[in-house]
Amino acid sequence: MRFETKAVHAGRKVDPVTGAVTTPIHLSTTYERAEDGSYTDGFMYSRGDNPNRRSLEACLTDLENGYDCVTYASGMAAIASVIESLPAEKSQRIVMADDMYFGVRTLIGETDIGRRYDIVTVDMTDLNAVRETVEEADTGLVWMETPSNPQIKITDIEAVVEIAAEAGAYTVIDNTAATPMLQNPLALGVDFSLHSVTKYIGGHSDLLLGAVVAKEDTQMLTNLRNWQHAKGAVPSSFDCWLALRGVQSLSARMRVHCANAKEIADFLKQHDRVEAVHYPGLENHPSHEVAKKQMSGFGGLLSFQVKGGEKEALTVANTVALITQATSLGGTHTYIEHRYSVEKELTRAPENLLRLSVGLENVDDLKEDLDQALSNI
Repeated sequence: MRFETKAVHAGRKVDPVTGAVTTPIHLSTTYERAEDGSYTDGFMYSRGDNPNRRSLEACLTDLENGYDCVTYASGMAAIASVIESLPAEKSQRIVMADDMYFGVRTLIGETDIGRRYDIVTVDMTDLNAVRETVEEADTGLVWMETPSNPQIKITDIEAVVEIAAEAGAYTVIDNTAATPMLQNPLALGVDFSLHSVTKYIGGHSDLLLGAVVAKEDTQMLTNLRNWQHAKGAVPSSFDCWLALRGVQSLSARMRVHCANAKEIADFLKQHDRVEAVHYPGLENHPSHEVAKKQMSGFGGLLSFQVKGGEKEALTVANTVALITQATSLGGTHTYIEHRYSVEKELTRAPENLLRLSVGLENVDDLKEDLDQALSNI
């Protein structure tokens, strides 16, 4: 099946009891044992497994053409699980991109994970720097994020996979901004593809869920599944149901997200009050050719720098009328956020940068709103 068909059908079937086409929501936490003590349908307790979670994991596995999928109560639970599932026999050194989702930065800086693991960051767009960083010490895991958040950097996935393989390291990619529709990292050799399902896959800003899709069966995958069960960071049945509902329209939504983002990027690039636009669909993006090679579309996330500093950027964020000033991305609404003031001393974002998650509204309405907000600086 092609992607659009998988998104509608994978992991689902007509309910054999009622004939319902939409998957029922199974809220039961426990399941009946047979006379011999077994569980004939394979479900014992919802922390271990649940029909809705099983359907979602099967669907995401198919979308990524993977071996298996493990879902969690949030994207951050998935991220923490990947780090903690690095096998003990592997080096506990982790190489990460310097432009990363801020939640990862706070996880490293504010929890014991930053103390238990040797985590170093590098500009993943500089392959020589990546190689030097990976080779300067025994490395167990190389972590990519492409497109990155919030500066929209693009990593050459195949090149980094090759470097990691030579070092005997696992690879993981945060594929949230690209989604399985626009980028298939497992086909490019990555071991694990991670998603904040909260974002584009769910697509409606109404659920919290994370997922990790594995390319093949490994000790690290076994650890991921054991961590999910033993530590209990599992998604609810209802959130799994919402995610399955959302993924059905992923391909249609992403086409609009991509088209709107490209048109807005072109508009902002020519605006006299904008200093720079970061969007891989623009030919002047430094990694445009890399993005073309590994992505089928350029996504709905971009960032831009206004002329001026923090004051001017906040003025724009505070004077948009249609666009919502809010955290998160990948929903139907367009969101704008000044990451410098949110991330404070931990930020790597320029003080005049605004992140824009482009939604599904009419693109002319969005351009008019941005234009009037920019006119205030």
